Amino acid sequence: MEKATFGAGCFWHVEEEFRSLDGVLATAVGYCGGTTENPSYGEVCSQMTGHAEVVEVTFDPGTVSYAALLQHFWSCHDPTQLNRQGPDFGTNYRSVIFCHSVEQRQAAERSLAEEEASGRHRRPIVTEIRSAATFWRAEEYHQQYLAKRNGGCGSHCP
Repeated sequence: MEKATFGAGCFWHVEEEFRSLDGVLATAVGYCGGTTENPSYGEVCSQMTGHAEVVEVTFDPGTVSYAALLQHFWSCHDPTQLNRQGPDFGTNYRSVIFCHSVEQRQAAERSLAEEEASGRHRRPIVTEIRSAATFWRAEEYHQQYLAKRNGGCGSHCP
């Protein structure tokens, strides 16, 4: 089993995007990339912690490759939007790939170059590629948030 960590806007939606893929064994939403230890949702939303909302994906590389997860990452959000996705804005909603190994970093860099060369985007890609930092699991009510609500999230969603 391996882990992959992605930030692509509101973690509720990103988790749903990855949770049902074949080979994904588990997902957890949380915070990564900042300086505050064990941050709360409110602290992360204040944009004072430096953390991004992320999903940590536990996957079986014999069933789904990291490269396939990267392809899914590019398709499930707009990587050209700086610090926002849809109606959500702030550094906590940035597009970011946290790499857990040298091999993941190399694959992420290749994948980003391929995505930039694809012609699918009218603007430059702003996705960060960083080494994985401590993953702080979000509060329990955020875990599988959309699944618990039959896909709905109220006025927060576009």
